[in-house]
Amino acid sequence: MPLSPQVAPGGSAPADAPQRLSVTLTVNGEDHALALDSRTTLLDALRDHLHLTGAKKGCDHGQCGACTVLVEGRRINSCLALAAMHEGDAITTIEGVGTPQALHPLQAGFVRHDGYQCGYCTPGQIMSALGMVEEHRQGWPSHATGSVADRPALTREEIAERMSGNICRCAAYPNIVDAISEFAGEQPA
Repeated sequence: MPLSPQVAPGGSAPADAPQRLSVTLTVNGEDHALALDSRTTLLDALRDHLHLTGAKKGCDHGQCGACTVLVEGRRINSCLALAAMHEGDAITTIEGVGTPQALHPLQAGFVRHDGYQCGYCTPGQIMSALGMVEEHRQGWPSHATGSVADRPALTREEIAERMSGNICRCAAYPNIVDAISEFAGEQPA
């Protein structure tokens, strides 16, 4: 339900006044009622209002993947999505995937294969990989898939294409591919 906009003394809201909204976000299985500026991105709502700082603000243009989260099981760049657009959606951040005491198998694979490096991109890489593996399991083709009629093989080329929106400045790509392949239960060609 929208909150009242700030009203100027003349009785009308100034054109540049932020519109405040009441939004309930379901993040990692918990509902959070927030009062947000209507222009608040999902990333800023997660980081600044819910203090879930795993998703990183890298480029703030949807080009680096550091802000990747899952919404209804699909990966998105949270810096490009308005929080209000996702009221009622199931949002999963890296904080909802595993704990330091009980790592998710993909997180454990990143550690085992040294795919985390500096760690800045790691949460986005893991969230993107979780979405990517699910897309692959459902048989969705990518631009690297040879035939849309056949289930795509999880080759290094296929993984690279599907993960191309996630940048790693440490260049841990081979290790990340190994961790994803292990998690998906396949050895890439």
